[in-house]
Amino acid sequence: MNDEANAWLNPDVVLAALNAAASQDAGAVREVLQKARELKGLTLGEVAVLSRIESAELMQELFDTACHVKEQIYGRRMVMFAPLYISNICGNECVYCAFRSTNKALPRNALNMEQIRRETAQLIEQGHKRLLLVAGEGYPASRGGFNYILDAIQAIYQVAEARGTIRRVNVNVAPLEIDQYRALHDAGIGTYQLFQETYHRPTYAAVHLSGAKKDFDWRVSAMDRAMQAGIDDVGIGVLFGLADWRFDLLSMMQHIAHLEERFGVGCHTVSVPRMEPAAGAPMSERPPAAVSDLDFKKIVAILRVAVPYTGIIMSTRESAQMRRETYALGVSQVSAGSRTDPGGYTDEGSSGAAAGQFQLGDHRSLEEVVAELASLNYIPSFCTACYRLGRTGQDFMDIAKPGLIRLKCDPNAVTTFQEYLIDFADSATRQQGEEAIATQLAAMEPKACRASERMLGKIRAGKRDVYC
Repeated sequence: MNDEANAWLNPDVVLAALNAAASQDAGAVREVLQKARELKGLTLGEVAVLSRIESAELMQELFDTACHVKEQIYGRRMVMFAPLYISNICGNECVYCAFRSTNKALPRNALNMEQIRRETAQLIEQGHKRLLLVAGEGYPASRGGFNYILDAIQAIYQVAEARGTIRRVNVNVAPLEIDQYRALHDAGIGTYQLFQETYHRPTYAAVHLSGAKKDFDWRVSAMDRAMQAGIDDVGIGVLFGLADWRFDLLSMMQHIAHLEERFGVGCHTVSVPRMEPAAGAPMSERPPAAVSDLDFKKIVAILRVAVPYTGIIMSTRESAQMRRETYALGVSQVSAGSRTDPGGYTDEGSSGAAAGQFQLGDHRSLEEVVAELASLNYIPSFCTACYRLGRTGQDFMDIAKPGLIRLKCDPNAVTTFQEYLIDFADSATRQQGEEAIATQLAAMEPKACRASERMLGKIRAGKRDVYC
């Protein structure tokens, strides 16, 4: 695929916007922040203005605005999930990643279906309902090539434990052909997720030395093929630390605008991974464009006000403290109890952290993260209702933008949280959780509160998987 096919990605437009924003004063910043409070999103130029904020006073105003937007759209709910790495076999030479093909020190493994089922069972026993399947970008022929991914999805959905099942599998795998994306769609996935890593072509070429991933245009056009194939929930992201974060942030805005223009709906989620040390990948120890903690929080806040109805995902790359600080700034989904090595949840066929993709910053269990969220009056949500009822893509946005989605999401969040508290939590976590639910009910609109009370009554009476 040639560069012209992705003409929507225009670095000159990005650089011009950043240059123009450099001369904007505090008044211009406040105008953008005022517009953001209307919950209609921002233009690329307006995002550029916010990216130039330096003063502590304006930074706090940005953070306050992000908090307002987050509360208006997402309330206090926080979606929970865990990644399930099924393979670290990869044909790419990405110099920042432990999975890179020339890293001979990395123990390689591709789980078989029985191992995948055991990993899934372990995650169910922790309380998870939603998984993100992750695989290195090289599917071994001995496992069936691309069909390995389809078989793994089926294996995950087949697992039924006494305390539940995995209700939705999201997928992060290499760019595919349209017919392969159709097969993913037909396998019943939720969101298809893929990170461009960086939209800066010279940097991309410098850090992706060989393998299929070296083709920038094939990767950046992957979401077009996925959406053509019928996958209407897609998730994009940047690996912050590879190139200037402002350039990548504005380029990501171009990607979102392109998807909205072509398909009528942009991405469902945006992920904000920041480069962390990875064994056997020296660049990861010294990111070429390291992002400070303050700038990282600024990125989250800007994304929240720029694309208010798009979920923002925070992984366990970040420390518990950083994750905590970004909750109010816009994060709406968090992983917990994560392992990034195949077999890491059951210690099968893996060498533990030595086989992981990167160094974790937050090693806490799911219950520890849930307990903290409850203590902060957040509602950990294990909901998958929208996927299962077809509220995806444009259908989701049609009820999200008028503010109607909270009539569904708030009741579903407290219901799935109540399930978790009864089935998995210890007494201390359950007490904190019950208090958080009571606080949430008191703050709900009457209609949502009544729906929640009805559903909670069913859960407390022993029914499971109740949603609206």
